[in-house]
Amino acid sequence: MKVGIIGSGVVAETLASGFIKHGHQVMLGTREVAKLEPWLQANPGGRAGGMAEAAAFGDLVVLAVKGGAARDALSLAGADHLVGKLVIDATNPIADRPPVNGVLSFFTTLDESLMERLQKAFPAARFVKAFNSVGNRQMVNPAYPGGRPSMFICGNDDAAKQVVRGILDQFGWETADMGKIEAARAIEPLCMLWCIPGLLHNEWTHAFKLLHT
Repeated sequence: MKVGIIGSGVVAETLASGFIKHGHQVMLGTREVAKLEPWLQANPGGRAGGMAEAAAFGDLVVLAVKGGAARDALSLAGADHLVGKLVIDATNPIADRPPVNGVLSFFTTLDESLMERLQKAFPAARFVKAFNSVGNRQMVNPAYPGGRPSMFICGNDDAAKQVVRGILDQFGWETADMGKIEAARAIEPLCMLWCIPGLLHNEWTHAFKLLHT
């Protein structure tokens, strides 16, 4: 597939490299193409351009920016470039406040997730939440002695979620589909939980696993 990734931070670069590793064509979208020169040198098959270029390029789009910048980034990508497209939402609504005893603050509430806000703002896109509940070092083919960890996803479009399931399988994850978009209200706070061991004890190598009987 052609994958347009909106963002130029470490999460965006990690996912972009992962998609290239698994045979996809990738363009990173950013406001500052020059800052991606080291990534381009390390990933000769990759491309970089503006956010609108990346969104137009992709058969699917990955949103990997700071949560507070997510809506503006999609606006720069262009609503017309998102019509009918799967948008993998890897963002978290982390507020610009310091953590309290290792617990981050969010600018959303438990009654409305960031992904719900984005879906309302861009109704023609097909949003699926994924990759928000683990650190970037474990996003692509993580290795754990207990087997594949679980990636929690949700979204209103079943066909879009099926595509994400295939990507997660390539990336070494077990998919835990939590249903419709409202489930993002529970999935986004997993970021808070995941960060606590890191913020308190500098432990950043864990992942979640959903067990079944």
